[in-house]
Amino acid sequence: MGTIERHTYATPEQVWRVLADGWTFAAWVVGASRVRAVEPEWPAAGSRIHHSVGAWPAVLDDNTEVIEAEPGRRVLMQARLRPFGQARVDITLRPDGSGTRIAMWEDVVSGPATSAPQPIRQAALAPRNKETLLRLSLLAERRTQP
Repeated sequence: MGTIERHTYATPEQVWRVLADGWTFAAWVVGASRVRAVEPEWPAAGSRIHHSVGAWPAVLDDNTEVIEAEPGRRVLMQARLRPFGQARVDITLRPDGSGTRIAMWEDVVSGPATSAPQPIRQAALAPRNKETLLRLSLLAERRTQP
């Protein structure tokens, strides 16, 4: 169950535009509450989005760094939430008919959650990642009607 997929009517280019606009990060990433800064090179490898997670007043500041990027196709990121740990997030885009198949894989790579078996971690992340892909799809589609 590690990879979550969603079809969107948006083209891969439209989805990539949302991913490449770091200022939209908090609009589609479940748990991100605000974006504080986006490095100019985003989403090139080594660039970061500086964001916050949580609800006020319990907000933690941290960042997400791009590990690898293939514009229009894939972004691999390392998300930090110190002191709780870090996660790897891999998002891929594939043409699918007139739209795009978005696939997202995420797993914890450091911190206390690594002590849980991977199937349990994946089951816990699945609902969050499904909602994340829904939000990403809606932003990319830019619908004018529900």
